[in-house]
Amino acid sequence: MALPIKPVVLCSHLKDAVPGKLKETNLRALKAGGKLHHCAADAWESMVAAALVDGIKLRPTSLGDLYRTYEGQLAGFKARYVTTPIEGQSTRTFEGIKWYLKKNMAPMAAPGTSKHNLGIAVDVANANGKCLEWLEKNAPEFGFSWEVVPQEPWHIRYVAGDKTPARVVKPT
Repeated sequence: MALPIKPVVLCSHLKDAVPGKLKETNLRALKAGGKLHHCAADAWESMVAAALVDGIKLRPTSLGDLYRTYEGQLAGFKARYVTTPIEGQSTRTFEGIKWYLKKNMAPMAAPGTSKHNLGIAVDVANANGKCLEWLEKNAPEFGFSWEVVPQEPWHIRYVAGDKTPARVVKPT
């Protein structure tokens, strides 16, 4: 099955948001720790509960793989990229400068461009095998889609905007 890639529709609360500098009122703490934008948080926790019923345990790779502040994204980016050219390595442009991915490092978006900075992305731990099969079949029903495939099957983002998907349960 091919991973579905849909364009992101932002929740109205995010239309003028500064990535990585979201208002606390737009974020919601998750039961397992970390934060997401409240629309994505509702969808993520509903999906986690549904997966558990099917014997699949969904969790982020780390709490830093949910909402990231601008400063957190900047620190991660600078730990992974350098401005000294490295032949054959992927690049990112940040502040008008070309940055090169260090060898054996996972890619990361430039600060201010990541969907993590908007609180709508989750990097899912162990997103392979049965877990990935479950996500392929079910994630779209919770408003999630992929961004870069097949390179990053673990990276999903909430794409449903203000329209609450049918399988999402709002907390009471």
